Amino acid sequence: MSVKLNHTIVHCRDNRESADFLAHILGLETGEQWGPFIPLALSNDITLDFAAVPAESITPQHYAFLISEAEFDVAFARIQELGIPYFADPHQKLPGEINRNDGGRGVYFPDPSGHGMEILTVPYGGWS
Repeated sequence: MSVKLNHTIVHCRDNRESADFLAHILGLETGEQWGPFIPLALSNDITLDFAAVPAESITPQHYAFLISEAEFDVAFARIQELGIPYFADPHQKLPGEINRNDGGRGVYFPDPSGHGMEILTVPYGGWS
């Protein structure tokens, strides 16, 4: 049997705000609300289902999105235009920089609920 990740639930303070935020950065469309979820479909048949929960219930998670060089330019410009803090590393020791790991480009930034988002153009360590 082939196993594929189908969807995951992203806890957030405001499901519409968080889904729309990431959709805007990545140039995607949010789906229609389904029960307590606002879905954001990715091109590899995985859906992020944003669900509002009490703030104290949110454990920050990390979500990394592999995108093309052209998509990176657009997404990074959106991050800058919105004044979102960004970092070259997940520990936020290199603010206002991007990384060039494995010959690509990558940047980390927070979402409205404090999750660590990342966009990158080349998988780290040759993983795909």
